Amino acid sequence: MLIRASIVLLIALNLGVAAWWLLRDAPPPPAPEPLPAGVVPLQLVDEAPAGAPAAAAGPPVAARQCFSLGPFEDTLAATQAREGLDADVQVRLRREPIDSGQGWRVLIPPSDTIEDAQALARRIGEAGFEDFLVMREGADARAIALGRYGSEATARRRVEAMAAAGFDDAVAQPLGDAAQVWLDITAAGEFDADAARTATGAAQRETRDCPSGA
Repeated sequence: MLIRASIVLLIALNLGVAAWWLLRDAPPPPAPEPLPAGVVPLQLVDEAPAGAPAAAAGPPVAARQCFSLGPFEDTLAATQAREGLDADVQVRLRREPIDSGQGWRVLIPPSDTIEDAQALARRIGEAGFEDFLVMREGADARAIALGRYGSEATARRRVEAMAAAGFDDAVAQPLGDAAQVWLDITAAGEFDADAARTATGAAQRETRDCPSGA
């Protein structure tokens, strides 16, 4: 009887402990550690309060358009045409050489000193070229003339031959300094390009790529 009573008592005690464990209150969560001054706690997107405004986006990139108006006969004509444009547009004058019908020349631009030009001429002769001349007067003094040609294609071949021999500074130029001048314009997207063409008296309007950073 004593053994049975002991077993019944142990069962009763175990049932009591189990009931207490199941029915007890959950322990409170540990208090968060305080953050240093000025530190904002992280918050998940789902934890954001209802109705909270979304983060503001950066300002939109202003739309631009870039085009050229022309051609004009010379710089003076282009400058006068510029006066017909709004002051808030960016304008750059651009000269484009054209074939004047008088032929082409090939030359290496002027050196800093006549001694440098003569040294360069010696190098050209040593490379096997014969048709060249150190220019000593005028705007092209200290330049090296490499010949005159009746067509642009022939002049370009001379430039290529010089470049192949290591003389990359050779250039082809039309005789007579004939050129057309264009107005390269960068303006806001709503700018009226057709009205600008009319205001400047330009015969053509050509779209071009906008320069970076403009």
